[in-house]
Amino acid sequence: MADVLEVLTQEGDSIVDSAATALARSGLRHYTDAGPDAAHDRLDVLYKLVVASVSAHDLVPMIDHSNRVAHERFEAGFDISEVQTAFNVLEEAIWAKVIEAVAPSDLAEALGLVGTVLGAGRDALACTYVSLATHQHVPSLDLSALFRGGV
Repeated sequence: MADVLEVLTQEGDSIVDSAATALARSGLRHYTDAGPDAAHDRLDVLYKLVVASVSAHDLVPMIDHSNRVAHERFEAGFDISEVQTAFNVLEEAIWAKVIEAVAPSDLAEALGLVGTVLGAGRDALACTYVSLATHQHVPSLDLSALFRGGV
């Protein structure tokens, strides 16, 4: 059985394709308007950040990206639910492959790593969106302690 980083490395194209298909099925206006290639490319960037964050045990690149995306999508008129859906479909696609390939005894750790990375991204995204919408600073949750496991 493989470890989570192996699965993420070997199954990247399949995971991103699956997530892009799910995102297209969701019928979200801005992603539909942007077209399937743009949505696929955005998911691919997000996926690569998940892999890098899991590999390096570093949430900062994901948080920085999520803050940038929040600003870009907010200014473009995206609803936060549209962007959150992109995170969600990617996470579901990752989980499907990880559950298939990782030993049951290693699943909690594997899914915890992926969930922590995407959770940190979603949190940063939501806080930035709320800050932009209300013009008030909203602090992020400190998830770093969750990510310091002995891997």
